[in-house]
Amino acid sequence: MMSFRNDKLNNMAWPNETLQLIGRIQEFKGKQDLFKQQLPEILAALRDAAIIQSTESSNRLEGIVVETKRLTSIVQKKIQPQTRSESDVAGYRDVLATIHASAEYMTLKPGVILQLHRDLMQYTGSGGRFKINDNEITETLPDGTKRIRFIPVPAWRTPEAMDELFNAYLRERERGTINELILIATFILDFLSIHPFSDGNGRMARLLTLLMLYQCGHEVGRYISLEKVVEETKDQYYETLEQSSVGWHEGEHNLLPWINYFLVMLLKSYQRFEERVGKTTDSKQRRGWKAQKVKEVIDHFIADFTIQDIQERCPGVSRPTIQRILNELSHDGTIECVEQGRNARWRKL
Repeated sequence: MMSFRNDKLNNMAWPNETLQLIGRIQEFKGKQDLFKQQLPEILAALRDAAIIQSTESSNRLEGIVVETKRLTSIVQKKIQPQTRSESDVAGYRDVLATIHASAEYMTLKPGVILQLHRDLMQYTGSGGRFKINDNEITETLPDGTKRIRFIPVPAWRTPEAMDELFNAYLRERERGTINELILIATFILDFLSIHPFSDGNGRMARLLTLLMLYQCGHEVGRYISLEKVVEETKDQYYETLEQSSVGWHEGEHNLLPWINYFLVMLLKSYQRFEERVGKTTDSKQRRGWKAQKVKEVIDHFIADFTIQDIQERCPGVSRPTIQRILNELSHDGTIECVEQGRNARWRKL
C-alpha cells in the first residue's frame, strides 16, 4: 500500500534500463499466440513440466523439501500426502490448478486471496484468515542465528492495509498511466511488506504473481516455471526485496531494485520459453529433429547431466527416445555413463 500512496509511482522517473526490459518483454508476449497455434503438443509437455517445477521450487524456497518422485506423484494426484511437507506441496498444487483454470474469472480482492490461502493450507488446517499475531521477516545466518530483515505491518492493521492495497492496485490499473508489469511488481512488494498471513506469504506472493500476469495476458508461466527462475536467482530475489523495503513504512523506499529484478526474472522466463519452443518450431520441419535437438542440448552441458535435465529442455521428446539417443552417443564415444540406475548420470567426453 505504501508504494501506491502520494502518487509515488506517477512521480517516478523510470530509467532506460527499466523501460528497455519492459519493451523486450512485450516483444516476447507478442509471440505467445503463434507458438500456441503451431505446437500444441510441445506446449502440453512444457505445461506438465512447469506445474511440477513450480510446485517444487516455490516450496523449496521456503525450506519445504519433498523427494522428487513422491512430489511428482502428489502433483499428479497418484498418492496422498503423508507429511507436513507433502501437505504443503498438495496445497500449492491445488491453488496452482485453480489459477491455471480460472484466472480470467477471478476478481482481485482480499476475500478471494483468503480463499486461495485457505486452499493452500487446507491439508494443514491453518489457512484462510489474516494473521492474528505480529510477525517478522528473518533470515538464518551460517552460524544458525537469525537476523531480522524487515518488520511487517502489525496484525491489527493488516485487514485495512490489504483493502487499501487491492483498491490502489485496481485504481492504478484502471487509470492506465503506469505499465501493468510495474504495477504487479509493486503490488507484490507491498503484499510481502504487509506479510498478511502467519504462514505461506512467500508462496502466496508467487501464486498471486502468476494470477496477475495471466490477467494481463502474460501466459509464459503456464509453460515455464517462474518459481524455478526465482529459485535459480534466489540471492538476488531476497537482496532486492530487502533493498526496496528500506524505508517502506515511511513511503521513502526505492522501488527500482525489486522492479528491475522482477522484470529480469520475467524476461528470463520468456527467453527460456522461446529457447525451448522456438528452436523446436524451426527444427520440426526436418527429419530427425528430435535427435538433433537432444544432441544440441547435450552439447551445451558443462557438468554431468541426467535424462530429466534433457527432458526439461526438449519438450515433445519422450524419455525412451532420449534414452535411445544417449545409448547411440555412448556407443560412438561422445558421452559416457558415470552413474547407472534410476538416477543415471552422463558426461561428455
